Amino acid sequence: MTISLTQVTRNSHVRAILGALLVSVCGLACIGTLVCFVLVHVNRPMAGNRDFVVYWATGQQLVQHRNPYDAAALPAVEHAAGLPHRYSVGYMRNPPWTLPLAWPLGLLNLRAAAVLASLLLIGALIASVRILLGIHGCRDRLVQGLAYLFAPALICLIWGQTSLLVLLGLVLFLRFHATRPILAGASLWLCTLKPHLLLPVGVVFLAWVVITRNYRIVAGAAAAFLLSVLVTFRLDPQAWTQYTHMLGYSGVERDPIPVLSVLLRTHLTPNFMAMQFLPAAMAGVWALVYFWNRRHDWNWSRDVNLLLLVSLVAAPYAYLNDQVLVLPALLFAASRNCSRALLAFLALASALLEVAFFLNLWSPAPFYWATLLAAPFWLAWYLFARSPSRRALPCSADAINW
Repeated sequence: MTISLTQVTRNSHVRAILGALLVSVCGLACIGTLVCFVLVHVNRPMAGNRDFVVYWATGQQLVQHRNPYDAAALPAVEHAAGLPHRYSVGYMRNPPWTLPLAWPLGLLNLRAAAVLASLLLIGALIASVRILLGIHGCRDRLVQGLAYLFAPALICLIWGQTSLLVLLGLVLFLRFHATRPILAGASLWLCTLKPHLLLPVGVVFLAWVVITRNYRIVAGAAAAFLLSVLVTFRLDPQAWTQYTHMLGYSGVERDPIPVLSVLLRTHLTPNFMAMQFLPAAMAGVWALVYFWNRRHDWNWSRDVNLLLLVSLVAAPYAYLNDQVLVLPALLFAASRNCSRALLAFLALASALLEVAFFLNLWSPAPFYWATLLAAPFWLAWYLFARSPSRRALPCSADAINW
């Protein structure tokens, strides 16, 4: 079969037009997100109208030796900081042993605390991406750009969310579990900031420790956990009791959280909260079987990726910022598949999430559905990219494969 020069030229023009449109959409979405990130630090009302104000208000309560989950005091602090009165009070739902992270924020005013927290989160993102690229030996600049501008990561920075710290803890474990087990175990403490996001991964970790008898990692994790518990007790001896009470009035069961598990509960058994954990339980069973079949040649950097994706799909509750935890899986697949079409598709999906994020200012529906569909999309993209027919050589800085 022969292809005419006209057809080749036409196809080249189509690719150029599609490429220009993709760059325009992704570029505008990223610029808008970065501008929003700057504004939340220079505009006090915007600084108080995001998730970070909850951590700051909790720190204020701790510094003043008050209940960090006080249903009467927190609204006054948060609304005075700029949280609109149409929004209900926010509580730090992370486990009590994470309170030491909020305490330093209470020593500063809102703007200074926001800058400090943002610098910490930016550092966590840069460190995580650099370590992951090093693990996978990827030098492709397009892949690097996608990682740094990944929509859930940027939204973490705008909201001031701790999901980036969870990502850093996971990445440090992947980097050091074979060479510095105590450090790797201690880094897992960061994963306990949001343990509900990694339940299947936790099941496999426990099974792996038992089989490999790698108890030095357990020692590192136990030491970090014990230290955080002791510091928490020093800051607030009643933290666990207060946290338990908060769970009863925080209203989490009424939140329209955009995940499949919440949809399952609200449509089948609205008042039976345990139903929300059924997908995670089923994913945990699957994860154990998945690990057992690979236990003799288990490789965390390679085999954790599918676990992460399934964990996010089956999570009992999660938000878009939490989906930054799929970065290890996406970078793993991208570093081994140089198809520019696949990478462009991933970039477009990330940009559309950022567009939906801004549309949330006018209507919550696009953002809700975009968040709900995002986790299954990452899983589908990974499976397609890792299918035998799509596997390619590792990416390099000069790889081009349109």
